[in-house]
Amino acid sequence: MLLKDDDSGDHDQNEENSTQKDGEKEKMERDKSQSSSKRKAVVPGPAEHPLQYNYTFWYSRRTPGRPTSSQSYEQNIKQIGTFASVEQFWRFYSHMVRPGDLTGHSDFHLFKEGIKPMWEDDANKNGGKWIIRLRKGLASRCWENLILAMLGEQFMVGEEICGAVVSVRFQEDIISIWNKTASDQATTARIRDTLRRVLNLPPNTIMEYKTHTDSIKYVLGGFGGAYP
Repeated sequence: MLLKDDDSGDHDQNEENSTQKDGEKEKMERDKSQSSSKRKAVVPGPAEHPLQYNYTFWYSRRTPGRPTSSQSYEQNIKQIGTFASVEQFWRFYSHMVRPGDLTGHSDFHLFKEGIKPMWEDDANKNGGKWIIRLRKGLASRCWENLILAMLGEQFMVGEEICGAVVSVRFQEDIISIWNKTASDQATTARIRDTLRRVLNLPPNTIMEYKTHTDSIKYVLGGFGGAYP
């Protein structure tokens, strides 16, 4: 084996061998790191239908009533996987539990690759989200319609969409879609209208737009808001 210790020879020889081995070990680790970073790039497979952007699924769960800081939230959120094509999406999605079957305070997040589902992320910090509260039993259908519309670029707002979240709670479920620029009223209005259409929402459905800076103030002010 390349890195096996060798006790033969004098001390100087051992030092020379050791230096050589360290150099070889570093090279192996460097090569390994490079190959793993190459492996991390998710691309569509042959004959697959590429999406305009790569997306990553995330999952988080928290204990209700316990205050959630940004740090504890980041530690609690788990990356499920990234996909680059329609076919790769269905491979993930077909094995995932539907939101309606989740229990407790659980969330699924689907965000563009490279954007963390956190207010502080550079892509999110000047943005906000449309929030729709759903009675129990609607989350699975609405979530599927929402993410299919997002992956299919139905919102027609350029690069503004960051991702979507479904939050399962005890009394109700909440879905939200995040965009980059909270101050762009034309964009937020278009996202709202597209949401109504793709989710087939009744005209009296209450939709709330909340900037991430307001969300942060709400939590920091001790009002008990859940992160995010």
